[in-house]
Amino acid sequence: MEVDIRKNLGKFNLDVRFTAGNSCLGILGESGCGKSMTLKCIAGIVTPDEGRIVINGRVLYDSKKRLNIKPQKRKVGYLFQDYALFPTLTAYDNIVSGIKHASVLQQKNTATGLIEQFHLEGLEKHYPHQLSGGQQQRVALARIIACEPDVILLDEPFSALDSHLRIKMQLDIMEVLKNYNNSVMVTHNREEAYKLCSDLLILDDGKVSIAGKTAQLFNDPRTVKAAMLTGVKNISRIEKTGEYELRALDWGGLILRAAKSLDDKISHVGVHSNKLIPVFNNDNFQDNLIHFSVINEIATPTEKQVILKNAAGSNYDAQADIWWEYDKNTVSVMPDYLRLPPEELLLLTVG
Repeated sequence: MEVDIRKNLGKFNLDVRFTAGNSCLGILGESGCGKSMTLKCIAGIVTPDEGRIVINGRVLYDSKKRLNIKPQKRKVGYLFQDYALFPTLTAYDNIVSGIKHASVLQQKNTATGLIEQFHLEGLEKHYPHQLSGGQQQRVALARIIACEPDVILLDEPFSALDSHLRIKMQLDIMEVLKNYNNSVMVTHNREEAYKLCSDLLILDDGKVSIAGKTAQLFNDPRTVKAAMLTGVKNISRIEKTGEYELRALDWGGLILRAAKSLDDKISHVGVHSNKLIPVFNNDNFQDNLIHFSVINEIATPTEKQVILKNAAGSNYDAQADIWWEYDKNTVSVMPDYLRLPPEELLLLTVG
């Protein structure tokens, strides 16, 4: 898949370029950043102002050549947020609605196999309003697969489901995507992106901020925006005080040593909340220690989140909170210090 499109959306310009294939590509971004619009342009529902879209070597859109294949001819399967089932058709008829060109026997064989694959037995004659959210989504997926698309587009596929159904449908969609080289999922949920997408691009105000392998971007997001979207809760502006040393301005002026040298583009430092290490007075660590005061605590059955501030940073009135998350089974006594390991510091740029 090759996508290179521009479109004026009023508040900002959508300007997206990427290639994808052989895996599920995730597009992660805040609401209103152009994620769904990108999918609609690929599907042909919306026409870009200019650009080019190619799937499996077949040109679907080329503004220079004035080529714009109709949506129904693109062989693109689009799973809408609301599933877009035909309300007056049964589950069975919804599934075969895109393959009316096939014989009745072919339609029946295709639908029977998909009904079994998506565990819809007994629901064939039910109308969409008689189906649960999860059942509606499975019918919508079966309808997409029946058309044998070249690419599957998933638009916030789990946003309408409760937590139990969300996990079940994530597993179902993972199985479906194993059989497709081309698939794109847009989401603002970082956990969904991490679970389902091998590759990831971060979209910010219509432009690709950063792209790469999902696991690598989560471990080292490189930009402030990417860090925020991938779940880094601890981010501070910095002042460079040495080749490897910095002052965290939003954490009470905490002096930290990084494992990598700081170039002039580095403007922020971050650290994942589960990477802070408890340190007691008899431990030997000397660097990157924070003597903290607890502001609040949030507990789950297995984990605890502690919100704290730098107790030694009294000259910094506008301190940002620092989050520490840990397994309740591993820490039973509150430590004297927390350490931000040099190798776990994320060196970030604005752009």
